Amino acid sequence: MTPMNGAEALVRMLQLYGVKHIFGLCGDTSLPFYDALARLDHGMDHVLTRDERSAAYMADGYARVTGRPGVCEGPSGGGATYLLPGIVEANESAIPVLGITSDVSVGARGKFPLTELDQLALYQPLTKWNTRIDRVDQIPQAVRNAFRAMTTGRPGATHICLPYDLQKQAIAAQEVWAQPGHDRYPAYRFAPDPADVERAAQALVAARSPVFLCGGGVVISGASAELDRLATLLNAPVCTTVSGQGSLAGAHPLHAGVVGTNGGVEATRAVVAQADLVMFIGARAGSTSTEHWNMPGRDRTILHLDIDAMTLGTNYRTDVALVGDARLGLAALADAVQRRIADRPADAADGRAVTARARADKHAFFAGLAESQDRPVKPERVVDALNKLLPREAIVVADPGTPCPYFSAYFDAPQAGRHFITNRAHGALGFSLSAAVGAQFGRPDAMVVCVMGDGSFGFTCGELETVVRRKIPLKMVVFSNSVFGWIKASQKTGYGQRYFSVDFSRTDHARVAEAFGVKAWRIEDPADVHGVLKAALAHDGPALVDVISQELQDTAVPVSQWMG
Repeated sequence: MTPMNGAEALVRMLQLYGVKHIFGLCGDTSLPFYDALARLDHGMDHVLTRDERSAAYMADGYARVTGRPGVCEGPSGGGATYLLPGIVEANESAIPVLGITSDVSVGARGKFPLTELDQLALYQPLTKWNTRIDRVDQIPQAVRNAFRAMTTGRPGATHICLPYDLQKQAIAAQEVWAQPGHDRYPAYRFAPDPADVERAAQALVAARSPVFLCGGGVVISGASAELDRLATLLNAPVCTTVSGQGSLAGAHPLHAGVVGTNGGVEATRAVVAQADLVMFIGARAGSTSTEHWNMPGRDRTILHLDIDAMTLGTNYRTDVALVGDARLGLAALADAVQRRIADRPADAADGRAVTARARADKHAFFAGLAESQDRPVKPERVVDALNKLLPREAIVVADPGTPCPYFSAYFDAPQAGRHFITNRAHGALGFSLSAAVGAQFGRPDAMVVCVMGDGSFGFTCGELETVVRRKIPLKMVVFSNSVFGWIKASQKTGYGQRYFSVDFSRTDHARVAEAFGVKAWRIEDPADVHGVLKAALAHDGPALVDVISQELQDTAVPVSQWMG
């Protein structure tokens, strides 16, 4: 077989794993890889970004909506450090993203070449799997290891560091092969121990008022149908973490909504409070989803199903722990519950009634705010308009600042699956625009809407050039309140309103967007919200709406630490 060089081998390996899009930014040490991408017929689309952080966030958004690993790349030195924030977010969110960074030549190590740093040590604690290649014949195996690590067990991010000189060295073509099945996640599924399933089913059937609390693992596993069956059998409410949105369809009569410190409201907290048994599914029972481990209370029976055994029993004494894939585990549980369903207590709570009451209370509170004519515009009015205007298959991507709690609490995705994305692992600003671009490449048939605060806009607005250059029909909403609102709200409640270094000057985001070539509107009057958003969503290209909105500390934001 005809030999190839290392860069060509890398391209062919990615091609064999079904990669269709690579998000990245060029650099000197990546030149052989770029040349191979330019010369070879591989069917992959390289999306040039304006920042390596953006490339990683794009790969993250792409992976979340496609069920395939996302791939991003960047050069040595600063490129390797800039790529890292997105890799960390993906890894902690159990999203498979491969970051490829080029490096100085092997022979130049230790001689103070420009851009040298220890990439292996840099990425080691922050990825699921990570390697620095030392010989050209290691390239195919490194790619195989990366895809296996990303797609098996708990998904996560991986990193390959590829030196410049190895990209130009010859490698035998027969080494270039891919393992079937590792192009999607989860690649291999395993079910919990049948004995644990029987114990969990017995506890669920015996409980008077069981509640399910679902995290992102349910969505990643594609376990919505199995969750629906089990919850319906038990007539048990289903609550979700922020990342677990989409575990059930929004309109499902047992879908109570998001709980926790970010997006939870009193009505949904009441659903968890009345439970005598809480089952976590694909959730780590972290601080946000459990109100800092106060909800559910320590006196409740706790069941926990997760792909990662290290999450079980970490934060709660767990009565039954089930290690396995959410879809297989829920299917087995439903079968076991079905066999025992006649043993349900005669006074079992009516989960549909509990859920309906919570939804009605939450909607009544929300509707009063969404109908307000106050200026500046209340964020609830924007969420309400999007709920009414967006098509069923739409995907909303929210930044972690101002947009996240409102959309976590009140965005209404009618269907199960991945229709809402936000970066809840580390909550870095500037995520949503790039992640939405990745989601749009992954789901070109869907309308994708990015919602961000003006703080995030400042981090990421350079990617508006990418949006225009690539003709991406992205719809963007900016909540403009001239403040790093999350911190200011915390200064209000926790530090006696001693506001320090959180306010900045207002930017005319619509004019900035227009300078990049994006159709843009500016809203100051609440009466204009519905009409302008309707026009923006109908526009046949990228569109941005700049909303002059309330400062976060002055709103009824659904964040428990700020609510009186």
